[in-house]
Amino acid sequence: MSGQRLFAARRLLVRTADRLMTTPLTRWTWQGLAELAYKGDLPDFRPADRDAVREMMTGRYLLASKLVETGGASPFGVDVDHPEWWNNLQGFSWLRHFRDVRDPGERLFARTLVLDWIGREGKFDPESWSLTLTAQRVLNWLRHLTLLLDGATPEQARTIQRSLGTQVQSLRVRAPMATEPTEALFAAMGLLGAELCEPQDSSNVELRLAKLDALLASQLDPEGLHKSRNPRVQLTLLVELSSLRRAAANHSSPTHSALSDRIDRMHEALDALTLSSGEPVYFNGCGQVPHDVLVAVQANGPSVPPRSRLLGGYGILRSGQAVVVADSGTRPPPGFDGEAHAGHLAFEFSHRSELILGSCGPAPLDMPETRDLFRQSIAHSSPTIDGEDAAPVSGKGSGVRVDLPPMQLDGAEHSLHLRTAGYAPRFGVEIERRLTLIGDGMTLVGQDRLVGQGATGGRLAIRFHLAPGIAVHAPVGEGMRRLTLPNGEVWSFLWEGGELHEDDSVRQSAYLGFHRTTQLVLEADVVPGFEIGWILTREQ
Repeated sequence: MSGQRLFAARRLLVRTADRLMTTPLTRWTWQGLAELAYKGDLPDFRPADRDAVREMMTGRYLLASKLVETGGASPFGVDVDHPEWWNNLQGFSWLRHFRDVRDPGERLFARTLVLDWIGREGKFDPESWSLTLTAQRVLNWLRHLTLLLDGATPEQARTIQRSLGTQVQSLRVRAPMATEPTEALFAAMGLLGAELCEPQDSSNVELRLAKLDALLASQLDPEGLHKSRNPRVQLTLLVELSSLRRAAANHSSPTHSALSDRIDRMHEALDALTLSSGEPVYFNGCGQVPHDVLVAVQANGPSVPPRSRLLGGYGILRSGQAVVVADSGTRPPPGFDGEAHAGHLAFEFSHRSELILGSCGPAPLDMPETRDLFRQSIAHSSPTIDGEDAAPVSGKGSGVRVDLPPMQLDGAEHSLHLRTAGYAPRFGVEIERRLTLIGDGMTLVGQDRLVGQGATGGRLAIRFHLAPGIAVHAPVGEGMRRLTLPNGEVWSFLWEGGELHEDDSVRQSAYLGFHRTTQLVLEADVVPGFEIGWILTREQ
């Protein structure tokens, strides 16, 4: 049985067990085991925004970059068709904005929202009580428990503590039934946070540390990258892990040291996949992330000089102020591949603070019908044949793995060599790509070559998705394109061996939905041995 089928079978069994554990006949036992008064507060290093507090008090909730006006009604009582906004609301990460308030009315407002959630959502619901949301909510309440209890009546304090205890108990009961790897991680993090905040008995902290460390070890590659290969998942995990590492600093042990070292490797992996423009690469489901949170997380990691390297199926080139990150197309293992993209030979390129070439990013969650479209190779700066992917990422055949020759990195020459055999069964050729930074990162040279014999036809297309705000000019009588960046820099794009045309493109934005952009496309017939060369160089 294939890995995909084994994972699907296990998920079905686990979901059945979870449904049995969450029936009304068994849920009442959670309450009886939840009578415990927790103490705060777990550290929270994410920045707070006082203006966000004022906006919420007027009924304006800007969460996940979407503004919802409730007209003074509870945000938990409005119907909003935006999954990210709803998840952000239910996870209570916005409580951090109340962290430094001193006004009694503002503190009362935060407590009122928590009590309102308890009144509306305090009983189990499969969506709002998912393992991930429950763990995030528990951790965020524990981070700001002093804020929530200060000024509360005894009955309000008991209600908050009882709900918190019930949610922690639900994590204990349901964690073994996690159907997704990241759900299991979040449950382990939530339980460790609760253990650290128990007022008297903290004897189980070491056990919780060991369980979290073991789970994390099983979900990371040797260099600290989460097996989903998604930088957004890496960031989301580090938000919680960095906070827990601080909280557990007094519980010195070999287990804590091993976990801390693992978290450091995760920081280094996230830094490696962050462009000089300050954003992670848009690969395997990663789109725009909160920049302030990214900066805060990176400030809590080790300071390691940036370098060219290979990491988890990605190749990274760094020279001067330029960064190139390329994707080999390595498919995540079953269970980690829910957001995998067909990124074979795709790359993103930035210089100083400007993104120059990138990918379209994931489809917005409120446009699920476009999800598969944005996972395709055509949505990346990569070569394709007849618009097809080198290997499918969803639907029939999505479990098929294509053998990928290892990438080759020449650090001294700032050069990366990639290859995919995914097109060979259909078109009789493999595609080789070589990327090289020269001139202290002022020039990027690319070579794309078809290797094989007995090609069966097809049309090669090499796409370059330009970043938002880049203007394209075609000088009369010159075989080139001149690109003017938002900061005024001008880069020249030259090519040899293909026909170029321009087309529309988009770049996912958490603020605008999409930035409309442009893509340059080089095309040629599929012929073994054929090569297209191209250069992107900054004009002085």
